[in-house]
Amino acid sequence: MLHFDVETNLEKILILANAKEVENYRFKDFLKLRNSDVLDAEVLILNNSITPQIDCTTCGNCCKSLMINVSEQEADTLANHLNLTRSDFDEQNLEKGGTMVVMNAIPCNFLANNSCSVYQHRFEGCREFPAMHLPDFNKRLFTTFMHYGRCPIIFNVVEGLKAVTGFV
Repeated sequence: MLHFDVETNLEKILILANAKEVENYRFKDFLKLRNSDVLDAEVLILNNSITPQIDCTTCGNCCKSLMINVSEQEADTLANHLNLTRSDFDEQNLEKGGTMVVMNAIPCNFLANNSCSVYQHRFEGCREFPAMHLPDFNKRLFTTFMHYGRCPIIFNVVEGLKAVTGFV
């Protein structure tokens, strides 16, 4: 397993993200030219090395700033877990627009002391974030870099990827 000195100071990550904006535009273009399978393998190795070094409960930025999509099944499951009628759950927690259902609050209603109060029943989008373990990294460059200055895992994986790919 690789070991990197990870940056976890959220203020410093935001400052660095702003300072590296132009560099990151070039890096995105560079990544688009890489073989997708090779890139996915590089990202996964970095993710598996970096993620254990990050305590998400010291941050909670994802829960404080992301809009979460919710499926009908997920809403049913969590309403049941909370002993709420689905109608009451929806009224308290969801906003519906067309076929889209999202949490109605940012930060998330279920965030308590930087931890998820319904962790075992959290939504798929929450389970997957920051999605560094998923295939097709090249197809998620926009969202990855959108969260680069917000998530220590994404920030450190991207910075590690710059080194691993020979970009820097």
